[in-house]
Amino acid sequence: MKIAVFGAGAWGTALAISLAARHEVCLWTRNPAQLTEMSNERANRRYLPGFPFPDSLKIELKFEQALDRADLSLVVVPTAGLRPVVRQMAAMGANNPLLWACKGFESGTAKLPHQVVAEEMGCKIECGVLSGPSFAQEVAKGLPTALTLAADNVLFAHAMALELHSQKLRIYSSSDVVGVEVGGAVKNVMAIAAGISDGMGFGYNARAALITRGLAEIGRLGAAMGGHAETFMGLASAGDLILTCTGDLSRNRTVGLRLAQGQKLDAILAELGHIAEGVHTAREVLRLAESLNVEMPITRAVCQVLFEGMPPGRAVEALLSREPKAEN
Repeated sequence: MKIAVFGAGAWGTALAISLAARHEVCLWTRNPAQLTEMSNERANRRYLPGFPFPDSLKIELKFEQALDRADLSLVVVPTAGLRPVVRQMAAMGANNPLLWACKGFESGTAKLPHQVVAEEMGCKIECGVLSGPSFAQEVAKGLPTALTLAADNVLFAHAMALELHSQKLRIYSSSDVVGVEVGGAVKNVMAIAAGISDGMGFGYNARAALITRGLAEIGRLGAAMGGHAETFMGLASAGDLILTCTGDLSRNRTVGLRLAQGQKLDAILAELGHIAEGVHTAREVLRLAESLNVEMPITRAVCQVLFEGMPPGRAVEALLSREPKAEN
């Protein structure tokens, strides 16, 4: 299969490297300087240093050429960049199947990626989401990883999962697009909370409590939006949540850790050099939860720290000292 990966950040590059073992892969970047650097060095030194490109991996600057050659388009950009990319595809009359690997709600609209794609592309093509517990470095290294591919058309989801599946990159299919996307988005908010807790030295017990209650928040919001209960116990929700809240490679957990150390958010994001989707997603998740009358105290606390100046320690202590209630 010929696959065009749109987005040459860490995750797009890692997927391109992994998929190139079995498919003809073209990695598209909009940045001419990055194209020159990656072509000369055969690596993405800026976003994923230390992982050389296989000889079969092609790099492309021209959007139309990447699109025209592809049997499958895989969009791997930050959520904020999804709409411009699929809008450009629609303008060019793209009709090849489309997957996206974005995790978040669109800023300002609180729309999930599938809603953005539907607005821009209509229902003319087969499409779906690829998500799950995955650090780019480990995927590029060829370490075992399992992901979920969800689409409204379950036959398409199953067929694409079979095409992309390999021994090192296991792909499971699902028909629950909403549940998969909600899990992938909200877990980043919970990872910021877990990072704050760890950074304050509150210990493993507190982290476990935050992860567990965070999963409850994800499930409540996802159910209110039409997600399936079983999805929230699977790879794209519970699995991704656990990884992002505990792994040292997690950008969102890193944001929480540094907030707990007293660093300012702007400085943290500038030094990080990568997008931490949880920061942009938190406000949209809280706004959406309030509109749906869904209780999300951890999300609210994260927003208070990020946007209202609440000291991180006080936010976590307030969560852990809330009035006791029945767990379910």
